[in-house]
Amino acid sequence: MEVLLKVSGAKGSAVAQENDRRAGTMSYSIAGPNLIIIDHTEVEPAYNGRGIGKQMLYKIVEMAREKSIKIIPLCPFAAKMFEKLDDIRDVLK
Repeated sequence: MEVLLKVSGAKGSAVAQENDRRAGTMSYSIAGPNLIIIDHTEVEPAYNGRGIGKQMLYKIVEMAREKSIKIIPLCPFAAKMFEKLDDIRDVLK
């Protein structure tokens, strides 16, 4: 599984791909130079239960750490992951 980050203007996303097939997307809005808002997570049904959402979230968290960015998780999935996972709360706004 490969997770790529894409940015276009004030929007960005983590896209999970396997063998050139999209497995999922986690989108975010750039709310300022040091803040992003994760607003949606979508995983293709064939990839449910394989941790794709978590992989995409970790990719965004990695980018946030590198750029000293904080994250507001409006997406229910991302919000739940921030509640459950202690190791990513350092980037939580």
